[in-house]
Amino acid sequence: MMINWKQEVENRKEGFIEDLRSFLQIKSVLDPDTAKEGAPFGEGIRKGLDFLLETGEADGFRSKDLDGYAAHLEFGEGDELVGVLCHIDVVPEGDGWSSDPFAAELRDGKIYARGAIDDKGPTMAAYYAMKIINELGLKLTKRVRMIIGTDEESNWQCVKHYFKHEEMPTIGFAPDADFPIIYAEKGLFDCEWRQVKSSETNEGDVRLLSFQSGRRLNMVPDQAEAVLEGNVEIEEIAAEYKEYLNELQLIGKLSVENKRFIFHLEGQSVHGSAPEKGKNAGLFLLNFLSRYSFDQGGQNFIELANGYLTGDTEGNKLEIKDSDDITGPLTLNTGIMTYTTTDGGIFGLNLRYPVKHDFESTQRKLTSVGKQYGYELNEIEHLTPHHVPKDHPLIKTLLNVYEKQTGEEGYLISIGGGTYARSLEAGVAFGALFPGEEELAHQKDEYVDVENILKAAAIYAEAIYELAK
Repeated sequence: MMINWKQEVENRKEGFIEDLRSFLQIKSVLDPDTAKEGAPFGEGIRKGLDFLLETGEADGFRSKDLDGYAAHLEFGEGDELVGVLCHIDVVPEGDGWSSDPFAAELRDGKIYARGAIDDKGPTMAAYYAMKIINELGLKLTKRVRMIIGTDEESNWQCVKHYFKHEEMPTIGFAPDADFPIIYAEKGLFDCEWRQVKSSETNEGDVRLLSFQSGRRLNMVPDQAEAVLEGNVEIEEIAAEYKEYLNELQLIGKLSVENKRFIFHLEGQSVHGSAPEKGKNAGLFLLNFLSRYSFDQGGQNFIELANGYLTGDTEGNKLEIKDSDDITGPLTLNTGIMTYTTTDGGIFGLNLRYPVKHDFESTQRKLTSVGKQYGYELNEIEHLTPHHVPKDHPLIKTLLNVYEKQTGEEGYLISIGGGTYARSLEAGVAFGALFPGEEELAHQKDEYVDVENILKAAAIYAEAIYELAK
C-alpha cells in the first residue's frame, strides 16, 4: 500500500498545532512540594500526563497509568512490542525569555515554550504518527506502545518503576534527540562531593557564609551568589570584581548588607552534555573568590573547586580525561554548588563517559580527590553506556525511512546526552531535531519549528509502520 505520510500529517496540521500548544502550556516541572500518591513528581507533571492519556483514550488507544510514575498508550495486536519512549517532564524555565515560557506563543513559524523540543514537541509528533496509523486502519503484526515517562530530566525513577511492572519492547526508539539516528550514548554518572564535617574556625581574613549556584546536575548554572564577611575594603574588592567581570566579559554585581558582601554573577546555561558551550556562573565566581584567604571550611570548598573543576569540562585536572571511537570524549559538568557554615559544601557533578571508558578507575579518583578536602563521594544515579550495533535491523529500517522521506543520506551519531533509548535492550534515539537546526534544549527561548516537527511526524509514522507491520 502506497501511503503519502506527509499528506496524512498535513491533513491533521491544525489539530496537531492546537494539541501541541495545549500540551506545552502545562508547566510539567518537577515539584516535590505538590507530590502525592498518584502524582509522585508533583501536580504539574500529573496534569501533563493526564492530558496525554485523555487525548489518547479519546482517539481510541488502550491506556495504562502506573501510579503516576509512567504510563502508556497502545494499539495493534501481536506478541512482539514496538516501543516509542517519550517524556512529558521539562526542566525549569530559567530566566531571560522573550515571551512567557509556558504561553506556547506561535510566531514566525515557531512555537516558543519550555519543552518545545525537549520533549513535548517530539512526543506530540510521535503521538500523531501513531494516530495516523490507527486511523488508517493499517494491519500490524506487532503492538505499538508509547511509553510515557515523567522523571527523565531528574532521576529516571519513572522508567525504573515502569519496567518493574511492564514488558520490555523488542525494539524501539526515543524521539528525544537528533536525526538521523543516535546509536550510542555515553555512560552517565550523577554524583556529589559532600563535606563530611563543616569547619567553624575563623582563620583567614574572610569568612564564606553561603554560596549557591545551579538548579540541576544536567544544566550549566547561569546564576551564582556568594555571601562573605571579613576584613576587606569595599572599594578595593568592588574594583577587583569589576575588573574580573570586564576581563571575562561577564555580568555581575556586588552589594553590602549588614556588613556582609553579597556577590552575584550571571553565566550562560546550556545542556550538561556540552558544558564547554556554556559559562558556569558558580565556577567563575569561585575562581574570583580564590584570591582571598578564607576560614578553613570556605577555603576547602573554594580550593576543591578551583583545583579540580574550574575551567575544565574534560576531566584534565582530575586525570580522568578519555575518548573513544564510538562516543568521543568524556565531559564533566559541575551543575550544583552550595555551601553554608552549618552544613558545609556540596558539589553536584554530571559525568558523561565513553563506551570504552574505565569507569571504576574514575570513581576511585573522584573518591580520593574529595577525601583530600574532607568531602565524601555519593552516587546519585549511574546509567551505563548504551550502544546498538550498526548492522542491527532496527537501524537499517530507520535509516531507510529517513533517507526515503528527506532525500538525504543517513548516518549514525553518538552523544553525551541520555535518552530513554538506553532503557531498551534494542533502542535508539531518532529525531526530532534535523541536521543544522538550532539546539536550544534547556536554554531560554526554546522553540520547535512547526514545519520541521510536522516533517518529523511523517517520518515517525512510516517508521512505526515499517517496524510493526
